[in-house]
Amino acid sequence: MLCSVENRLLPRTAAFFDLDKTVIAKSSTLTFSKSFYRGGLINRRAVLRTAYSQFVYLVGGADHGQTERMREYLSALCRGWNVQQVREIVAETLHDLIDPIIYDEAASLIEEHHSAGRDVVIVSTSGAEVVEPIGELLGADRVVATRMVVEDGRFTGEIEYYAYGPAKAEAIAQLAASEGYDLARCYAYSDSVTDIPMLESVGHPCAVNPDRGLRREAVARDWPVLSFNRPVRLKQRVPSLSLPPRPVLAAVAAVGAAAATAGLVWYASRRRAAYARV
Repeated sequence: MLCSVENRLLPRTAAFFDLDKTVIAKSSTLTFSKSFYRGGLINRRAVLRTAYSQFVYLVGGADHGQTERMREYLSALCRGWNVQQVREIVAETLHDLIDPIIYDEAASLIEEHHSAGRDVVIVSTSGAEVVEPIGELLGADRVVATRMVVEDGRFTGEIEYYAYGPAKAEAIAQLAASEGYDLARCYAYSDSVTDIPMLESVGHPCAVNPDRGLRREAVARDWPVLSFNRPVRLKQRVPSLSLPPRPVLAAVAAVGAAAATAGLVWYASRRRAAYARV
């Protein structure tokens, strides 16, 4: 009995996961471009840019400057989109495309952290309307994600909260204060150099499929470097898993799609310019 009491008095801990290329194999939102095109939200040029951007993102990632330019593009891209229309467009797509690209290794880690008594928190720059249902699918306890302003059922193009860079670390600190997490005993996982503030905020940072910048930092700081390369359907991995209904999973993916497309299109153009100078 004494041991049980002592365990309850220990500070709580959590594992913080970035989403894209950390828990899932692709951008959580770029895959929606064809559905948005068929729904009339974006044109054919945007579809082609998105396909190229997905490839570039998988190869390299995006740095701070490119991600900041994402904000401007995001505002122009999603301003005026009808939220209900987007819900209807995405209702089937999110379930069909996200479930098959969840890394088996990430799903195992999530299970291990839960078994160890840690909360699991998804921390993503993608829109909350995408990240929250994915978090539910993964069994996450909490989600931190970008939030857009909605008025009269439409996106205004303004960002209420941008979950990026230092803002992720600030959100983690706030959660630690409200939930009683001992950050020195917490874990964090990410693929991007822009998430160094988040990784620095915990006692056990891990680089997952890191971009070049994060790989350099991880080697210099002696952080573990993990390689995830086995996407698997959760339904196949855990046959008894009961997936949420598709309308729940579909809740407005537009914000995340706009954010991801914006940053990655800019990244693609920067890479083409760099090659042209060589």
